[in-house]
Amino acid sequence: MIFDPVRPFVSSAFHIKFAADAWEHRGAAALRRQVFCAEQGLFGTDDRDALDEVAIPIVALSSYTVVPDAVVGTVRIHEAEPGTWWGSRLAVAADHRRVGALGASLIRLAVSSAHARGCTKFLAHVQSQNALLFQRLHWEIVGEIDLHGLPHKKMRADLAFYPPFATPESGFLALPRRAA
Repeated sequence: MIFDPVRPFVSSAFHIKFAADAWEHRGAAALRRQVFCAEQGLFGTDDRDALDEVAIPIVALSSYTVVPDAVVGTVRIHEAEPGTWWGSRLAVAADHRRVGALGASLIRLAVSSAHARGCTKFLAHVQSQNALLFQRLHWEIVGEIDLHGLPHKKMRADLAFYPPFATPESGFLALPRRAA
C-alpha cells in the first residue's frame, strides 16, 4: 500500500575481490570500525593493528546497476609464516547480513587466494557464535581462546574444499542465496 515502509535497496549481486582502490580500503576500514568498535565495542575508536601493515584486505562490493557503490563486507588475510595463513576481521554490514552469501563468499576468496599463494594451513580465530557457519564451510575447531573479552574458536579450513584461485584482484560475482 501507499503507507507501507519502503525496503532499502539491496544489490542483486556482489563483487568479491582484493581491495585495490583507495575508496575500497577506506570502506573496509570504516566497516570494520562500525562492526568491531561501534556495534560490538571490542575496540575504542579504531580496530587497526600491526597486521594491517602486511595483511591483504578483501572486500564485498554492492553495486547500483553496474557501478560498485559501497563496501558491504570485508576480511583480511596474511601469511604468518611460510605456508601458514590467517584470516581475521571478517565483517558484513548490518543491513546486508541477511543476504546470506557475503560471509561465505569472503571466506571462500580468502582461503582460495591464499591456497593459490602456497598456503598449506589456513587458520582463524572465530567468535564462538559464528563457529557453526565456518563448520558448514568445511572448517574444524582446533582450540579455544578468549580474545578482546569474547570466547573464540581457533579454526582450520579444509583446503580440499577451497581450490586455488589465482585471480583475486579481479575476484568473482556472488549472488544472494535469498532476498534480503
